[in-house]
Amino acid sequence: MQLGNLMDLESIKAQQQHTWASGDFAIIGWNTVFPCELMCEALDLRAGERVLDVATGSGNAALSAARRGCDAVGIDYVPALIHRARERAAAERLSVHFEVGDCEDIPVSDGSFDVVVSVYGSMFAPRPEKAAQELLRACRRGGRIGMANWTPDGFWGQTFALVARYLPPAPGLRPPTVWGVEARLGELFGDAILSIRSTERSALFRYRSSAHWIQVFSTYFGPIIRVLEALDTQRREAFLKDLDDTLMRFNRSGDNTLMVAADYLEVVMAKR
Repeated sequence: MQLGNLMDLESIKAQQQHTWASGDFAIIGWNTVFPCELMCEALDLRAGERVLDVATGSGNAALSAARRGCDAVGIDYVPALIHRARERAAAERLSVHFEVGDCEDIPVSDGSFDVVVSVYGSMFAPRPEKAAQELLRACRRGGRIGMANWTPDGFWGQTFALVARYLPPAPGLRPPTVWGVEARLGELFGDAILSIRSTERSALFRYRSSAHWIQVFSTYFGPIIRVLEALDTQRREAFLKDLDDTLMRFNRSGDNTLMVAADYLEVVMAKR
């Protein structure tokens, strides 16, 4: 890789880190508690297994693994989220180790975990091939890798596409939601995987109204905060109108509340 491209990627990573540190993702992260529980069940975790949660956020998947008697570790490159994850572990009296770490450079020894999991995490890495190789490297031979990735056509795929229309990403970056396509996972993990099992699921986001969702995510969710800060008044109003339309298009409530169904691909892979 040329030096200029490497420097560009490091700049992109720094910008992403700042974005995810904006607001308070822990307030948003509770929406993924149930998918993390489902992920741990899909992985058929056993007490005593060593489980690594990559891009743990505020710790949901690592905490889910610890509740099942696993030796769990969670890493994330946002220090404030690691602090929140430690608070949650202490409140639940769970023994989980959390540390600051990058999904493209996981600070663990090769093959040191029985199970490696990433729920809506590694999919956002600017170097997807590197992120996939790091998941493989951390997992032992014969171990399992579990992922939950938003799909391109689902709510979050469409929302991130909307964000990209108003705030275009750097040239050459592929949408993170391509991780929600099994064929793309085959490209990323290749022959290192013995088998792959995928299940299409939906995560539900329940709010009082679309205006309530927008208020919460505009306050606490980094990617939405960033695009709103970058736009002038006219473009900001247009973006919020398009965002409201997207919310209502995926609303399943049937009443005056909001219940958005966000499709994702749950994947369990066995490493050779």
